[in-house]
Amino acid sequence: MTGNNRLRCDDCSVLVEGPNLEAFSDAYLAHARSRHPDWSFSDMAIRNVAEATQRITGSTKRLDTIGPVTIHPVSVSRISDWLDFFDHHAFAGNPVDACCYCAGPHVIRRGQQGGIEQRPWRQNRELMISLLRSGRAYGYLAYVDDKPAGWVNASTRSECETYRLGDSGDPSDRDVIAISCFGIAPPYRGHGLVHLLLQRVLGDAASRGAHWVEAYPFNEQENVDEDNWLGQAVLLAAHGFEAVGTLRRQSVMRVRVNPA
Repeated sequence: MTGNNRLRCDDCSVLVEGPNLEAFSDAYLAHARSRHPDWSFSDMAIRNVAEATQRITGSTKRLDTIGPVTIHPVSVSRISDWLDFFDHHAFAGNPVDACCYCAGPHVIRRGQQGGIEQRPWRQNRELMISLLRSGRAYGYLAYVDDKPAGWVNASTRSECETYRLGDSGDPSDRDVIAISCFGIAPPYRGHGLVHLLLQRVLGDAASRGAHWVEAYPFNEQENVDEDNWLGQAVLLAAHGFEAVGTLRRQSVMRVRVNPA
């Protein structure tokens, strides 16, 4: 069989094929369950990874130099650029995380065992399109040579179920911008895009009606990889953020941007 979708398994080098994405996903799941019974991933997670390998087309090679960088809010007219970034480039070399589409901060669904429930990538994609169109999700794209190269989710904390404090929150959820995710495509990492995105969030915060900007970097003892999507505490501190609390695996850092 010569399939339109194919992947050689990293663990056993078997070539898995399918004539379309659905058939390929079925074949990859069947391969995983028959050849790799020790894999602990759910069926949904295996399908998400398999399908991600077929849509990711971006390079994993870091560029030595890059062109001019511009930063733009993700307005409705830029959602197509945002989709291009997340569909093809943001997770090049990392299909395991490619299902998220940055929906995680906005909605938590607990599975039967109490953990975070894995969702189909298409569901996350459609959710974020809806949230961006309605303004409930807000963020910025960094462009290099007019191509989307980086992203920061800078929605208000009231729209981020992961970090929302509710009626008793101080400061109020509505007064806080929650920096819940940075995403930089591999070719553009190490060129200061996170710094530039953070600058833009801070620069626009007051005009968005916020009094505070908050971020949630991993605790120092956490072993995180180069995709460290929550930002680094040292960079946040250089921009005036101060530690105000802790979560299970994260610190809470905050800076005032618009005195009441």
